[in-house]
Amino acid sequence: MKTFIRFLIMIATLANVGCGSEGFTTHEKEIIAAGESDIMTLTTIASEQDSVLLRSISKPLTREMVASEEFEVLCRRMLATVQNPQNEGVGIAAPQVGLLRRLVAVQRFDKEGEPFEFFVNPEIIELGEDTELGGEGCLSVPEIRGEVMRAQSLVLRYRDANFEERTEHIEGFTAVIFQHEIDHLDGVLFIDKIEAELEAEPEAEAVSDAELSEDVAK
Repeated sequence: MKTFIRFLIMIATLANVGCGSEGFTTHEKEIIAAGESDIMTLTTIASEQDSVLLRSISKPLTREMVASEEFEVLCRRMLATVQNPQNEGVGIAAPQVGLLRRLVAVQRFDKEGEPFEFFVNPEIIELGEDTELGGEGCLSVPEIRGEVMRAQSLVLRYRDANFEERTEHIEGFTAVIFQHEIDHLDGVLFIDKIEAELEAEPEAEAVSDAELSEDVAK
């Protein structure tokens, strides 16, 4: 079974990122353009195929990708998806819309106006020592939430829209969102970190959008 799962992950990765291409693959372009509205189809653990993708490791974006029209469309549509009034979140990662690329959007509660910002090839290079338990939910894991231990500060390295390298020190709730979203890029879901709680409470109750808005949703 493990060998079969590894095979499925390999196939999903090749289908989504291709080999040796500096730009988006044809399949990726199709995903970016698919649908009649800006809101994209979410990958969720309810689908076996989606589950394989969500457990895969994403590949970095290239300078050519970030400079492309497809990247602009992807960012606009990811933002529309995470801000969907019927299913809002505070962050979203590219694998959640079917792309195994290292791109996340995070709502910056640490900035005036609490804007959403995009981060290319983000990586956490340092975690603070202070940790706290906090409630989390996820667009890709509907109707489940749980308590996850997260660092309350971190140092983030990433590429901006001009593909320039940046480093930021981030604290508080925003730091927690970054940890959740970057986990997605490495095939990790928040439920992996609350496994004990889920085993104790196998029948998770559905939560309202209002409740999710108080968590690290998505």
